Amino acid sequence: MSSKLAILRHGITSWNLKGKIQGHTDVPLSKTGRISLSSLSVPSKFQDVEWIISPLQRARETAKILDLKKTRTDIRLIEMNWGEWEGKKLKDLRRQHGISMTENENRGLDMQPPGGETPRDVQDRLKPLLQEIAKSNKTVGGVSHKGIIRALLCLATEWDMLGKPPVKLDWECIQIFSLDASGLPSLYKTNLPLEKR
Repeated sequence: MSSKLAILRHGITSWNLKGKIQGHTDVPLSKTGRISLSSLSVPSKFQDVEWIISPLQRARETAKILDLKKTRTDIRLIEMNWGEWEGKKLKDLRRQHGISMTENENRGLDMQPPGGETPRDVQDRLKPLLQEIAKSNKTVGGVSHKGIIRALLCLATEWDMLGKPPVKLDWECIQIFSLDASGLPSLYKTNLPLEKR
């Protein structure tokens, strides 16, 4: 049996609705986010697996509302640190910084907000966790963030974050990655929807 990571992005926050970059800022779910999750559950085959949760409130709230039973938090699933850009809108940063912002974004995996992480840094902190999951020979769940799932997608597909992603991910669905013995992920199944309760 190969190990798998079934990972889900947290529910909607007020900053999501406003288009603000969240990063490590501990923004709770919005009322809309709570209501939309309250009628959903993870598919039955994932209800009894261990779920690893980002320590940020929006991920912990998502896990609680989805009534996930076997959970633990792990700092390695925390969102990418966006440094000085947290709380700002990408369109405003592009307007404010012009060509320097474009050049930074064109670095792909090495794009770095001032005082923050690169997507490659995120991959580096994920790799030991992926190796641990790979050794378990189990399916493990995760509740995390867009930046984490995108970093996993890059590892799985060798996408360098330049140009369009190789697959379109639905951020309200579960993304399943199969892990080889070394912890290297590959795409197993994308966009598995949550179920109605």
